[in-house]
Amino acid sequence: MLSGCLGTKHLKGDEKMLFRQRIQAPKGINTDELNDLYVQRANRRFLGLTIYHLVLLYYWGEKNYTKEKFIEKKEASDKKFNEKIAATTSKKKIDNLNFRKLKKSDKFTNYIENGNLRMQWGEPISIYDSANVKLTTDRFGQYLFSKGYFRNKVDSRVKITGKFATITYSVKPGAVHRIDTILYQINDTAVAHIVFDNIPKSLLKARDPLDQNILTQERERIDLLLKDNGYFDFSRQYIDFDLDTSMLSSPLIVRIKDPAKRGYHKKFTIDDITFTTDAGSPLAGEERQKTRFHDIQYQYYRDSYNLRVLSQRVFLKKGDLYSRSNTFNTQRQLGNVEAFKFVNINYDTSNGKFVANIFTSPLDQYEWSNEAGVTVTQGFPGPFYNLTFRKRNLFRGMELLDLSGRFGFEGVAPVSSEDDIYKSTTAGLNATITFPQFIWFLKESRRYKIAKFNPKTKFTASYSYTDRPEYRRTNASVFMTYTWSNQRKQQYFFTPVSLSIIKSDLDPTFEEELQRQDSLGNYSLVNSFNPSFVNSMIFGSTWNFGNYGNKEKTSSYLRAQIESGGTIWNFISPSFITKRGLQYFKYVRLNLDYRRIEVIDKITTLAFRIDGGVAYSYAKERSLPYEKFFFAGGSNSIRAWRPRRLGQGSFKPQTSEAVGKDPIKNGYFDYSYEQPSEILLEASLEFRRKIFGFVEGAIFVDAGNVWTFRPRKNIVNGVDVPNGNSQFKFNQFYNEIAVGTGFGLRFDFSFLILRFDIGMKMYDPAREKGERFVLRDARFWNPYASKNENGYTNYKEPVIYNVGIGYPF
Repeated sequence: MLSGCLGTKHLKGDEKMLFRQRIQAPKGINTDELNDLYVQRANRRFLGLTIYHLVLLYYWGEKNYTKEKFIEKKEASDKKFNEKIAATTSKKKIDNLNFRKLKKSDKFTNYIENGNLRMQWGEPISIYDSANVKLTTDRFGQYLFSKGYFRNKVDSRVKITGKFATITYSVKPGAVHRIDTILYQINDTAVAHIVFDNIPKSLLKARDPLDQNILTQERERIDLLLKDNGYFDFSRQYIDFDLDTSMLSSPLIVRIKDPAKRGYHKKFTIDDITFTTDAGSPLAGEERQKTRFHDIQYQYYRDSYNLRVLSQRVFLKKGDLYSRSNTFNTQRQLGNVEAFKFVNINYDTSNGKFVANIFTSPLDQYEWSNEAGVTVTQGFPGPFYNLTFRKRNLFRGMELLDLSGRFGFEGVAPVSSEDDIYKSTTAGLNATITFPQFIWFLKESRRYKIAKFNPKTKFTASYSYTDRPEYRRTNASVFMTYTWSNQRKQQYFFTPVSLSIIKSDLDPTFEEELQRQDSLGNYSLVNSFNPSFVNSMIFGSTWNFGNYGNKEKTSSYLRAQIESGGTIWNFISPSFITKRGLQYFKYVRLNLDYRRIEVIDKITTLAFRIDGGVAYSYAKERSLPYEKFFFAGGSNSIRAWRPRRLGQGSFKPQTSEAVGKDPIKNGYFDYSYEQPSEILLEASLEFRRKIFGFVEGAIFVDAGNVWTFRPRKNIVNGVDVPNGNSQFKFNQFYNEIAVGTGFGLRFDFSFLILRFDIGMKMYDPAREKGERFVLRDARFWNPYASKNENGYTNYKEPVIYNVGIGYPF
């Protein structure tokens, strides 16, 4: 069994297993980059232990693998499909059969070339090979040379212990070659003028080490610079770097050569622009119409688009110098309107002219889509069905009309209980019209200038219905939102109009319980279920650095949002709202959410998140709409607490059954009620590592809490009995940070990621000092609190099982 766990039983003869590889290098050498250059890698181990789970998985699969068997299956499958194809004359059926045949054939080919699934998810044993050691040292030497260490030396030392081999690479980089000065040799004075004007942006600096990556990036920078200044046929091959590598410091010469035939670099000016709006859609016997608008020659079979709106997305102008950036921006912004299958731009240099040709092909005008699946928000997964209809080019200005309907179920924890999981039924209708411009009083020239920011205006009307055992809730809303972006990293949105009418039909028992909670100081719940009119203005922005969520390089994400609710009631009377039995709100809400994913290696990432928010009501009732409160706990929050149950501060949770009794003495901590709050602060750290195939493991730590502005009362028999603190206090909040930890699995099915986490409380601020570290009390056999013979929950802390779709952040 031990040899199986170690993988050594798969060795033959004198073979040794590659156990570990180490790099000894002085400070300043990036060993992470060197690690990526190993020719051979040691097998991955389970949680760092000497258990080679992937080796076990590979050879388990190999026992039941016969290559010839899959070859026979592939041949039989191909024969079967060929017979079906030969027996039909329908082109549609033939295309379908060919597609299925190819898909099936690819599946068997994969098994033939790479083994069965267990073999593909696993790893064959890594056998020590001295030839691979030599190749690795050569790679290390080449890497150091590219960083300016021309006199480097890399040695290797192999230690054999039993059947294991440990390799240590000793890196001696030597002195680094530095750039003494930077000189330029450019014969073309026009090119030289542009390059010299942009020297402050150069990546090359005197006294810096000579790095080949920096030289490559500088070559690309100069190439793009010149192509943005009219040099259409310029190539990076014209750029050379010369230096003397025999010295530790020498001048670097940047040389830009002239073309051999012409003898100089030519600038290209756009003579004309043609835009074909329906390329690839010829109509027999018809010729395209031609119309000139805004110095653009449009060609089309059908006059389908408002040329004024379409021209706003073209950043090429007749008489301007060629610019690759403007070309790419035009292509990207025409693609952003979601009206075309493709957008191609090329330049014609024949006949002594320089003509920009834009070709687009329209998407289908009507589109239906059906979606069925599983969703989860703050409870347990449930099925849903979504039907969507899209109409493109609604008013001939590339507008989009989206109509959708949704129906689904989900398992949720009750608002006022912890013992059960209820079915929540949700349904909704949504209608949105999206305009590819700002609907605002703007001059035509201004519209052309801001078009590069992908401006859009959305008008939305929606109706949602929620049915739970405690209540039925409807929400009718209308929104108007402006969105725009700055390059690809920053996106902004502004919602000047957001109106909602919310009504709730409460179960009598639940309504009575809300009144009881109000007497206990949990006043927010009662006001949140009153018939309400909510109006607000919202401004938000997101910054996406490095394409957040990718697994190849480190990325980050920041989202900021500020909302002002009921601002209009500061200037006019809300009497016409209150006369209709609706409650109104006046509040300010701010939320910041920062996330980052550090890529450690190809299978390991470290992710963390900081989320915070403040919501302050300045209306007479000092209440917020229920949807605007902050909550903590749940599968995307502090996972050791059930959804929305953590907090507030160190206030001790209790139910009506505990009134008049000592919850601490009896250990009554069941977190029965949601805790709507006005201040949120939470952070999470998660270590993720691929285990095998599509299965990924995670270990996490979550910390945070929610607080109120006003101290919460605990009324018992008409007397306010001290029961902890719910109010945010600068000299106390850090002692009220709840901490949870846990582990989980993620199943990456490519079309969705199914997540399963187990959360355990570490530090519970609601308990008395000295009793707040509760990790030792965790129990796995029952995820819910149970009651003892006295009616109080047992002192042991249940672990919390969370199921989610996608990563938590």
